[in-house]
Amino acid sequence: MWRTFRIAVLLLILLGVALHAWFDRAATTTWHNTLWIGIFPLNGDGSVTAQHYIDRLTQSDFADIEEFFQTEATRYGRHLAQPVHVELYPQPRQLPPPAPRAGSMLAVAWWSLELRWYAWRTSSVPGRAPPRVRMFVLYHDPGSLPIVPDSHGLQKGLMGVVHAFAEPDMTGSNHVVITHEVLHTLGATDKYDLGSGAPLFPTGFAEPERDPLYPQRRAEIMAGRRALSATEFETPRTLRDVVVGPATALEIHWLQP
Repeated sequence: MWRTFRIAVLLLILLGVALHAWFDRAATTTWHNTLWIGIFPLNGDGSVTAQHYIDRLTQSDFADIEEFFQTEATRYGRHLAQPVHVELYPQPRQLPPPAPRAGSMLAVAWWSLELRWYAWRTSSVPGRAPPRVRMFVLYHDPGSLPIVPDSHGLQKGLMGVVHAFAEPDMTGSNHVVITHEVLHTLGATDKYDLGSGAPLFPTGFAEPERDPLYPQRRAEIMAGRRALSATEFETPRTLRDVVVGPATALEIHWLQP
């Protein structure tokens, strides 16, 4: 009897989680209302450089992300006055749990649960409206860390962990990564080869019908790189260098199947 009760409770909890995830997914991709994105800056390496960068961040620093969504949504016939709003929130006291480097599916699932618990405790700011999508951006001193860890955007939970450089000249490329992970939370998938990092053709090309095909003038946001030739690729420096391709637009419901 007690075992049956526990199983029933567990099933109800799982059903509740599944329904909550479904409603979140539906609410974020109807595009009837402005999608609220919260940026939570963190000092990823405890450095003075990263903290100085965070202390100087302002709301207007993220205006290019809003402009990118506005421009690309309009291209696909989504004429919202403001598709997304990016809000800068106070710096959390604790870092999010680190993602497993090469863990099993169970390790990844456990990390996802830990991240949800962290986000629930961290993103509640007294007097501030909670964002629909929560992005935890860990800034690092580029002088001590030339390559940052991988970033992650999770559709389940509508949250992401981004590793960025605490360097003003790299703000544009940081925002490309943030936008890429935001789109992951909305259901967009990667458009590059996981082994080589090369953009996939045609979904990972901004202009797959261009003749000659190379060099591509811009990158597809979910491919992350602009193809200069069949073997050469370039990381975009700003959001002006990327577009939302049709495959991504379909995934985030800017296009209908």
